[in-house]
Amino acid sequence: MQEFMTTYKENIDDIEHFLTETIFNLGEIHNRENSRFKKLFNVFPSLELVYVCNGETLQQTSDNIYRGKTSPNPRGRDRTYLLTKMDLTSSDLAVSKPYMSSASGETCITVAKREAGSIYFMDFNLTALLQRLGLMEIHKEFNFLTKGFYIVSATIMMILALFTLGYSVFEFGHSVFIKANLSIESIFKPVIALTLGLAIFDLAKTVLEQEVVFKSYSKEGKSEYKVLVKFSITIIIALLIESLMVVFKIAIHSYEAMIHAFYLIGGVSVLMLALGSFIYLSSKGKK
Repeated sequence: MQEFMTTYKENIDDIEHFLTETIFNLGEIHNRENSRFKKLFNVFPSLELVYVCNGETLQQTSDNIYRGKTSPNPRGRDRTYLLTKMDLTSSDLAVSKPYMSSASGETCITVAKREAGSIYFMDFNLTALLQRLGLMEIHKEFNFLTKGFYIVSATIMMILALFTLGYSVFEFGHSVFIKANLSIESIFKPVIALTLGLAIFDLAKTVLEQEVVFKSYSKEGKSEYKVLVKFSITIIIALLIESLMVVFKIAIHSYEAMIHAFYLIGGVSVLMLALGSFIYLSSKGKK
């Protein structure tokens, strides 16, 4: 939701100008009340609710008129509080700040127009409005499909991470209690397995965060490389642990093969430099 609010604030002038100019060009709204404001709903796909209040008492005099249905329950309600969200004193047309609608349960903005002794309130769904104006990219059917795929994939990765965790514990217990052979290798191999399990789990968690729970809809997402960076860091840590184990093994058995450990550490260092350059260039390009 923070992303929607940020996009709205960055384009608030254009959004309010679009709404007020379009409503003004439609002419008198009270002439469309008999048709349940069908013209308004056709012009504004983001419009979700229209209702009318008395201009003096601010008590609701009409049903709640939704797209395709009406509700008589709110008749007679006092809507004075709505005027605290907008300024109708200097103009007959005003736009409120975003708020959570009690009627729909969605974030909306309200446009109020004073005419013919009444005040006409029009609630616009903020998400649909931003999408309509091309400020957010939202495709419900495609998003549902991709979210489902990400959920299944991330769940499988988490299960595999748990298996990796179990393997590391089993390998350590087998080496210590069954083989009775406590060595550097018996310690480092479970640590490597744990690190890989952590990398897999962290990747799955990041995928769920970025693509399911807190999915980004903006065209200029600031965290599009987060999955790659976090996974790469964890893999580099695993390779560093492996390099340390190789150094210990070579130091114990054969110093002549130490050059291979040097190559491995050098390769990991190159990966670290490449990742650091990637992070630097990515952050520089966003400024």
